[in-house]
Amino acid sequence: MPEIRRLPETLVNRIAAGEVVERPASALKELVENALDAGAGRIAVALSDGGLSRIEVTDDGCGMGPEEMALALERHATSKLPDDAIEQVATLGFRGEALPSIASVARLTLESRVRGAEQGWRRVVDHGALTDEGPAALPPGTRVRVEQLFGKVPARRKFLRTARSEYAACLDVVRRLAMARPDVSFRLDHGERCILDLQGGEALAARVAMIVARELADNSVALDMERGTMRLTGVAGLPTYNRGVADHQYLFVNGRPVKDRLLIGAVRGAYADMLARDRHAVLALFLEIAAEDVDVNVHPAKTEVRFRDAAAVRGFIVSGLRQALATGDRRSAQAPDAAAMGRWQTEPQLAPALGSLFRGRDWTAPSAAVREASSAWRSYEASVLDAPQGRAEQAEPLPEEAADYPLGIARGQVADTYIVAEAADGLVLVDQHAAHERLVLERLRAAGAGEKVAASQALLIPEVVELDEPACDRLEEHAASFAEFGLAIERFGPSAMLVRAMPGALNGADPHRLLTDLADDLAKHGEALLLGEKIEHVLATMACHGSVRAGRTLSVAEMNALLREMERTPRSGQCNHGRPTWVKLSMGDVEKLFGRH
Repeated sequence: MPEIRRLPETLVNRIAAGEVVERPASALKELVENALDAGAGRIAVALSDGGLSRIEVTDDGCGMGPEEMALALERHATSKLPDDAIEQVATLGFRGEALPSIASVARLTLESRVRGAEQGWRRVVDHGALTDEGPAALPPGTRVRVEQLFGKVPARRKFLRTARSEYAACLDVVRRLAMARPDVSFRLDHGERCILDLQGGEALAARVAMIVARELADNSVALDMERGTMRLTGVAGLPTYNRGVADHQYLFVNGRPVKDRLLIGAVRGAYADMLARDRHAVLALFLEIAAEDVDVNVHPAKTEVRFRDAAAVRGFIVSGLRQALATGDRRSAQAPDAAAMGRWQTEPQLAPALGSLFRGRDWTAPSAAVREASSAWRSYEASVLDAPQGRAEQAEPLPEEAADYPLGIARGQVADTYIVAEAADGLVLVDQHAAHERLVLERLRAAGAGEKVAASQALLIPEVVELDEPACDRLEEHAASFAEFGLAIERFGPSAMLVRAMPGALNGADPHRLLTDLADDLAKHGEALLLGEKIEHVLATMACHGSVRAGRTLSVAEMNALLREMERTPRSGQCNHGRPTWVKLSMGDVEKLFGRH
């Protein structure tokens, strides 16, 4: 058996580098974090071939003298961690492993100059070996250049992805760190192109919108709330402003970008009843918490954290997000779909026979005589124009107080599904089922919260619902919770439940279908969710059963009542699955359709 021996320092560094430096983006993250910890006000990043050939980071921080530079290239040498203070880390870096780890698997050139010094100093380390050092000309600050990453470690080099993929990962790193520090200027160049140029001193919301998407500013709500030693700030996108992947969720703990399962789960829980399962929220959340209540020393990459009271953190984020979203809830982030709008014709499309009759003539508004044409002509006109099915009652003049109604006054119903309303500044289209489903859900929530709402309606004759025994067990277990929302059920033998009362908001719902769906919901989520989250899923199911269905004819009074309740109800801008409940065509949009603008 081979003897146990001490490994050479160069090999130790390469092993450590495997944890710290996985790819160019890992090295870039460490270098930019060092610049931020040095108090930089401006950071410039330059890449070649996605960081595979060259990574260069220049900052205007405090700089280092020759002696400090020598120590910085040794393992576990750092200025950021006081003695015995591993549980109170306040800087992005603290292990003292980044520079020596990178230098062991690449050619690293470190140049730095302290403010007030006549000149700077340079040290060059090539895959662990010092090859050059001497004076360097540069302004106060530090410049680090990394070349030939994994050049002498082919086993690692072959696992790297294409230059395009590595560049995308580097860009994500810079975006996240720039988002966390809007007070710092960032510039990113890739080859000959300037990719990012962000000026310091921006407001947080402006920096986030600049990095994520400009339209986020108009489709989001701001957060700023505290609980105990925790503070949550940031920007949360409206549920209707969502993505098919979760790559636009930016999470930070004490200014450190993280990808933590607890935080991701809290975001999912907060948006649970507002997004479809395959859609993801767009947001940037910044959690500030006492250093002793969070452990950042979980993984060398420092992207995972552990909280002393995970349940309290999760509850704070879920409630904070829900509270913030309730302030922007009546808005809909969805503008009219461009493709759908493109299908509108800017000119009337006549049947071929009529087209030949009027070809070559200017189209003008019909005269009064034509407008009073016979019913026979109107019938023929309807057939050739093939007008869509719709219905409108006799409209009354728009009252002066219509300006007080953001969703306007109902004018009709299309296909017994969509309400057409006239607002002071445009045309509003409302999906009656989606809108009413949200209203019912909020009524049920209010009932469970103990607000003064007609929560329960007793059945004249209690109804027996037969189910299999496991389903009855699940329903019986949660019967007390259901009662808070107006659903009174009890066990009626081994395989049946007795329904004594239904939630008042679910007028006309089928008890059998409701209990079947509730039992399925409880089986599906099992123990994976907290009780409160299970109840949210249950309420969403109840709301679907109690809402106005598409295809139901509504009177103008009913339509207006629905619009007024939407204006009063939290989160009415989106249904329980994240789809918009209404969209608006401004008068400018309408005029464009007719070539008037």
